[in-house]
Amino acid sequence: MICGPTAAGKSAIAATLALEYGATIISADSRQIYRGFDIGTAKPGWNERKAIRHEGIDVAEPAERYSASRWASMAMAAIREGDQEAAPLVVGGTGFYIRALFDPLFEAPEIDADRRKRLEWFLNPMSLPELRRWCTAIDPLRAHLGRHQLVRSIETALLTGTRITELHASRGRTTTVAPVYLLIDPAGSLPKRIERRVDEMIDSGWVDEVRALDARVAEDAPAWKASGYRVMRSVARGEMDLSAARERIIIETRQYAKRQRTWFRHQLGDAPVTRLDPDDPDAGAIAQRWWKETS
Repeated sequence: MICGPTAAGKSAIAATLALEYGATIISADSRQIYRGFDIGTAKPGWNERKAIRHEGIDVAEPAERYSASRWASMAMAAIREGDQEAAPLVVGGTGFYIRALFDPLFEAPEIDADRRKRLEWFLNPMSLPELRRWCTAIDPLRAHLGRHQLVRSIETALLTGTRITELHASRGRTTTVAPVYLLIDPAGSLPKRIERRVDEMIDSGWVDEVRALDARVAEDAPAWKASGYRVMRSVARGEMDLSAARERIIIETRQYAKRQRTWFRHQLGDAPVTRLDPDDPDAGAIAQRWWKETS
């Protein structure tokens, strides 16, 4: 999985690897699922989509509500198919999509808070191999996961009498894959990258795209929640100056990127993570090495 904040350069690195090794790209971007919302979501161009197989793009109508669970089911099907035809490469920055794929949500039985606290006091000092041994004995299908998921698996089984894999099975889906992350983060250059990308979107006709969408897509459609689209709709309607809208979108996107970076610092668990600054002169070589070592 290639992940990181918006405008970090994930797509360019993913495309290079996909072309080199014949991978299928599975988009983990909650904005790119909607048809017609193209420029402001930085969807890959049609030439790139002809050269590289993409999944998870243009899978929903703008008025459709598309859940993380539904996306994860689609992604898992694409991963299984990709294992047979082309290596699956999940690419994106939507945290709740990533969580839904690698640690799916489920309706867990209620757990007594005091008992959970006492069990966590016992489990937390354990090493990762020790936790894996426990999970292998208790819920073996989840024993390959990270520390947080292992503790969650053990405490659920011991305190409720039901394994998480059984709870997932009752809802028709479980996870059978574990991520290996390439985390793209340009750090200091990210604000400038965001500014540059907003300008490129505007130059590519973002206002015209939004004007056409506004004529046919309901005002309360979920797709309008994509970053910058409501602001740009105000421009298309003559309610805001383009220069003011540009500044607002840049600020909102930087704030969003900050939240994403915080999420990636704390939510990737114990899965293997290779960090990559795309401005590093050796970035291409590092990405190639990551692919070869994890494929």
